[in-house]
Amino acid sequence: MTYHSEFKRSIEQPEDFWREQSTMIDWHQPPQTIWEKLENGHGHWFPDGTLNTSDIALDAHIRAGRGEQKALIYDSPVTDTQQSYTYQELRDQVAVFAGALRNQGVEKGDRVIIYMPMIPQAVIAMLACARLGAIHSVVFGGFAAHELAVRIDDAKPKAIITASCGIEVSRVIEYKPLVDDAIAEAVHKPEFCVLYQRSQVTASLIPERDHDWNNFVSGAATADPVPVKATDPLYILYTSGTTGKPKGVVRDNGGHAVAMRYSMSLVYDARPGDVYWAASDVGWVVGHSYIVYGPLFTGCTTVLYEGKPVRTPDAGAFWRVCQDHKVNILFTAPTAFRAVRKEDPEADQLRRYDISSLKRIYLAGERLDPPTYEWLREHTGLPVLDHWWQTETGWAICCNPVGIDMVQTKPGSATYPSPGFNVQVLDPEGLPVQAGEQGDVAVKLPLPPGCLTSVWGDDDRFKSTYLSPIPGYYASGDGGYIDEEGYVFIMGRTDDVINVAGHRLSTGEMEEIIASHPAVAECCVVGANDELKGQVPLGLVLVKDGATISEEELEEELVEMVRERIGAIACFRQAIIVDRLPKTRSGKILRRVIRQIADGQDYAVPSTIDDPAILEEISQHFSS
Repeated sequence: MTYHSEFKRSIEQPEDFWREQSTMIDWHQPPQTIWEKLENGHGHWFPDGTLNTSDIALDAHIRAGRGEQKALIYDSPVTDTQQSYTYQELRDQVAVFAGALRNQGVEKGDRVIIYMPMIPQAVIAMLACARLGAIHSVVFGGFAAHELAVRIDDAKPKAIITASCGIEVSRVIEYKPLVDDAIAEAVHKPEFCVLYQRSQVTASLIPERDHDWNNFVSGAATADPVPVKATDPLYILYTSGTTGKPKGVVRDNGGHAVAMRYSMSLVYDARPGDVYWAASDVGWVVGHSYIVYGPLFTGCTTVLYEGKPVRTPDAGAFWRVCQDHKVNILFTAPTAFRAVRKEDPEADQLRRYDISSLKRIYLAGERLDPPTYEWLREHTGLPVLDHWWQTETGWAICCNPVGIDMVQTKPGSATYPSPGFNVQVLDPEGLPVQAGEQGDVAVKLPLPPGCLTSVWGDDDRFKSTYLSPIPGYYASGDGGYIDEEGYVFIMGRTDDVINVAGHRLSTGEMEEIIASHPAVAECCVVGANDELKGQVPLGLVLVKDGATISEEELEEELVEMVRERIGAIACFRQAIIVDRLPKTRSGKILRRVIRQIADGQDYAVPSTIDDPAILEEISQHFSS
């Protein structure tokens, strides 16, 4: 078997290919139908199969005799805590928490929002929901109350599971006031909340609504896995949309389980017993796919890290974790190693630790810049593998297929399309371009298992966003090219969603917030290149005539408004006051040209521009 033969079979004989991959997981009822076509090349995988995701992640390994193997290692430098759970111990805690949720009325199909820091209880809550067939929606702990309220109104959860606080490098963030404010703002009211009290903060509970975690599980009977259809939703994960309203990406149970298990083999060459560490957060898709589900489906030991790549306590943090837990496979975002490189350019901290257990380093979430790639290769001597995927796909669209045969890497390339993903680069008319020519990167339908099946509560938005722009294809929203050897290069977003340290954020939503300031007449937010974070938002603001606020005061207030509505993760820190914005004659703001000017790139003056002189004015603002 070679990569090319496996890829060809996945495209030409998809049902036979995915039938074979489906045998890698424990089904309650194995599927007889592999693919059910609906419309426009879209459809369902394994529609008549039944299974339970929690059972595959935990119980299946106990049945296989690996109950005493470590399933989860919790490493928290911010609390100076380390703790581990065997598969048996983790299954027991998940079963009890699931039983407690069931006692409170949570059942198959109900939604539960999980708003937690990186602690074991977050993983337990996710797996407990899956055990009952309830649909979890994890919201990044510390997201602003308004953002949480939007998600409450969209998902309409029966319950919220949270903790008293999260812990950052220099501060403690109390979660309970944010949850209370979000519930007060939301139209939908959850029936109850479960709160895990951490020693750093004791949160007050609202009688009749709030439950202390320990009291909640006390005396609860264990819950057995509830069989669900392969097509039933496992989770909703919100990602930024161009309208400012987040999209609830829906992931099913069956396709997800098969894809995760296959990807762990194909992309990471992970095997039962390997120690696998995805240095991310359960609030993001990486945390879902490769902190929780993928490693546990495979029988690996997964690492849950509550810390940062630097300042917890220093730039040697990642290497220390690899040494302490004998990590075999490390996966993180390029921004993490840009931070390490910035603080430790000669990799002096690396030499303090024994990382001989580490086989490969994986990077994704944003474009891997060649300097970071070369720095890692030089100082670790390990394979450094870029791969490209999205919240919507749940696993790698393109990768170096190390589980079949690792091929030569090229800096800046995510290597080859993963089997199942028929990746093509298209021109504005939807026709394939020549090798090396840039265009819109799209995936010919059908998408393989594990990808989104819809947008929660809005199938029309799913179709209009992903299927309608290029009929017969999944529109990725990314631009790039494929070279003559078939290597795929992703160059960046083609819409107004920017990538800040691996987190996709809507510039449209930021513009709405900024425009609400009484002194702002008009504004534009673009993503500017940033050495550390990949992109950061940059605002251009027109002030209303007669406004008396100073530029410094206005910038401070706009930064605070974005922080309050979206959160500090937006990294919005700069609002430049301008006299006018570059536009076409029809009034469309020339965002791409603004980005090019901000990044110091050459740009062509568009023929449709209303007044070319304004571009020089914008350039002078950036240069000053």
